[in-house]
Amino acid sequence: MKFKYLIISFNIISIAIALVMFLSPVSLSGYVSNVNLLHLTRPLIFFIVLLIVCVNVFFLVNFKLFSLLEREDWPALSYYLEDKIYSKGHYSLKNTRLLATSYMVVTDYASVLRLEEKTRFAKPLAIKKNVLIFGAARVLSGKHDGAAAFFEEYLEEGKGMERQWIHWFYGFSNLLRGVFITAETEFKALVVSSRDALLAGLSAYFLSGSIAKHSFEPEKCSALADEGRARVIKTLKTRENWDKEAEKSGTEIHVAIIKRFITEAGNWLFLEGINNESD
Repeated sequence: MKFKYLIISFNIISIAIALVMFLSPVSLSGYVSNVNLLHLTRPLIFFIVLLIVCVNVFFLVNFKLFSLLEREDWPALSYYLEDKIYSKGHYSLKNTRLLATSYMVVTDYASVLRLEEKTRFAKPLAIKKNVLIFGAARVLSGKHDGAAAFFEEYLEEGKGMERQWIHWFYGFSNLLRGVFITAETEFKALVVSSRDALLAGLSAYFLSGSIAKHSFEPEKCSALADEGRARVIKTLKTRENWDKEAEKSGTEIHVAIIKRFITEAGNWLFLEGINNESD
């Protein structure tokens, strides 16, 4: 297991450093020099030993968790975390996020929603810190009204790009349920303000298609979409760079679930087979 070799390497290197620091005074001439150097290095040696103990205890306590993650055994990981959360009541941010992610990987969206319901009472903070995962489960399960209501509840949560993604998914959820005016408002704001190329590009793409078709101001909508496209092209230059941005963010669940739309947006942005399928 890779993490076992990692901790073994850490221990070897740390012990070697501690030994060098401890034995250095012995190799120096002069009693006063030895005593002074040992006095200076003793606190650092103590710190290294304490660090070794703490790191090893941490890995031993979480050995099974790391083993399951390394094997990517998602069903077994879910079972392990369910015991920790539901049976033992350990609703930590880490446990909640990992269990929700495990359910998402195996497309068990109903279990994500069950976890959300229980966590909302046991540890509301864990919901606030994982809005995109729990909201994504609602989107994928086809509960678009519920998804829109959920994202609306947490519009002011998160910081920076996370908050912008929450706003994007709020707009996307409203688009899916046919509330185009709300989706238009969110996407217009992101096209103008977002410094994230994926967010700006996706928002411009939807504005240019289905939003413009249902907008009370279709010309303004399309013009803003074109401005957004120009911004993204100026920033990224090529389709290859768009794909790199998508790949870089693709490890996040909320990005992975809209991979199809990212590809379509890339085609539209860089004029590759311009068939706008954002309806």
